[in-house]
Amino acid sequence: MPTFALLLEYDGTPFVGWQRQKDGLSVQEALEQAAERLCAGRPVSTIVAGRTDAGVHAEGQVVQLSLPADFPPEKLRTALNYHLKPHPVAVLAAVLAPEGWNARFSALARAYRYVILNRQAPPALLSGRVWHVRQMLDAAAMDKAAKLLVGRHDFSSFRAAECQAKNPLRTLDRLDVRRFGERIEIFAEARSFLHHQVRNMVGTLKLVGEGKLKVAEVARILAARDRRVAGPTAPAEGLYFVGVRYPTALF
Repeated sequence: MPTFALLLEYDGTPFVGWQRQKDGLSVQEALEQAAERLCAGRPVSTIVAGRTDAGVHAEGQVVQLSLPADFPPEKLRTALNYHLKPHPVAVLAAVLAPEGWNARFSALARAYRYVILNRQAPPALLSGRVWHVRQMLDAAAMDKAAKLLVGRHDFSSFRAAECQAKNPLRTLDRLDVRRFGERIEIFAEARSFLHHQVRNMVGTLKLVGEGKLKVAEVARILAARDRRVAGPTAPAEGLYFVGVRYPTALF
């Protein structure tokens, strides 16, 4: 049974997230249904590099797909995209996976980008794809505060209450805040993240940008290991899963 690595982008707005749920359509269900049409309805299963929540988008999601029939990778990409219509999911690339490769466990790092539209006027073209913040934010102060979170720490202050991870220790390799005109983008990279960790960090950094928190207070929030002392959870629509790094490049 051949195993393929797929590179996906999707708009998370109409989905309940990546993972199948009892109610609502997930990205996983849409993709697996498309794949099953290529296999005369035979069930298929997928493994994803990083699960995304409802409303979260992806530019470089990686999915492992095993099929009971062999397909040339280019033909597979074309066929999946045809059967994914009208869902806002696109297979950007498909390749045969290396032997022993696993989309989740072979990953060395995962990267996210969070986008804030920082202006008075609401978004028209970017509605549902950014967090609209009217108050002018100090991106330089946000970046200074972000650097206090880089490294290996107990991130209990930034994990969701429903997080199922047994250990709150994570190594955050990168957390940068940059302004590009009216857009503020926060880049985060780590081998793995706790549930809502990125969105909770962004919510806290926004308070710094507004002047409601001093830069040094972020270190105190981290050390407290208490979700109640950190900022709010940033909205899902500003978050993008942008890529996965493996020992050998796939695409």
